[in-house]
Formats: sequence, structure tokens, C-alpha cells
Amino acid sequence: MNENPKYDELYNIAEAQAGYFTTRQARSAGYTYERLSDLTKRGQLVRVHHGVYRLAYFPASRFEDLHIANLRTGSSSVISHDSALSVYGLSDMLPSQPHVIIPRSGSLRRKGIRLHTNRIRADEITTREGLPITTPERTIADMIASGLEFGFVKQAIEQALRRGLTNRQKLMLQAERRGGRVAEQIKQGVGVE
Repeated sequence: MNENPKYDELYNIAEAQAGYFTTRQARSAGYTYERLSDLTKRGQLVRVHHGVYRLAYFPASRFEDLHIANLRTGSSSVISHDSALSVYGLSDMLPSQPHVIIPRSGSLRRKGIRLHTNRIRADEITTREGLPITTPERTIADMIASGLEFGFVKQAIEQALRRGLTNRQKLMLQAERRGGRVAEQIKQGVGVE
């Protein structure tokens, strides 16, 4: 283990994640558990969850629970479903727990996190608020597939279009990919019969 922690390396990791990082990421930058504990006692770090920290001069995110869930589930995880709708501000629903898509080979046991193992394409992932998150059109498709009432689906589509978060072409591409009820409701939502 490197005896001189690399602050710049840790800062770069944390900056890309809205100030948050894991113990494992800190260790890769040369920080020992003892050093993390000392920096926490001095107020330079904030321990937000077991194994998850935030650099103290980064403000706490309003989506701190999602940052924690994302970091706990690994670098291949993506915020999705109800949680993604909330980040985009496309729903008044407050998810009872974070929703995350993980690779099919991922562990399905994370207390307090709703894990999904759906396949996801690279073009269905974006970044918002420092979080890897499903695109608005993928989020809407996932919510349809999970049984969201059509009135909420239509509202989410209308808001996403009005606010420029997506466009009809991207929504129709998602409808083609998913087919079935998802395609039917997206078409209804954008006014295509």
C-alpha cells in the first residue's frame, strides 16, 4: 500500500460523484482506514454510510440516498425506475427505496435498495446530479413495464417533452425496442396511434 495518499486522485474520484466516494476508492488512492477515520474526526470527510464518505466541502446532495445506493451497488449500476423519475422531476411519487439496475451477474442482496437486473444499452445511460441514470425515455419505458398507471406515464412524457429532456424520436425508438404494452403506452403518450 502506498504510504502517501494521493489527494488529487481521491478528489478526482469524488468530484465525478458529487463529492462521494467509497472506502475501496479511497484505498486505491492510498488512503488507509486509519487515515479516513482521522480525516473524519477532523471534519474533512463525512461518513454518510458504512463504507461511503463525502468530502466535507462538497454540500450534501439532495439525492444522497441515491449516491449511497449507487456506490454500494458497484460501478456498473445505474439509477432507474421511480428513483430516476424523481431525479428528473417527472413525478411527485417519492420512492420508498432507491431503484438501481445492476448487471445480471450482480448480487441481488442490498438491504434498502430495490435492485433490477434488466439489460441496459450504453445509449440508455446518462449522468445527472453526478449519478449514472437511465435516460428519460428508458426511465419511462421501465415505469410502464413495472405497471405505472397510464395517467402518470402520460404526465411524465408530456413533462419530459415540454422541458426538453427527450424528444418524440427518442421515445419512439424506445417504443420500438420494447414493443408490447410499453410501445402502446409511449405511442399514446406522444399522440401517435
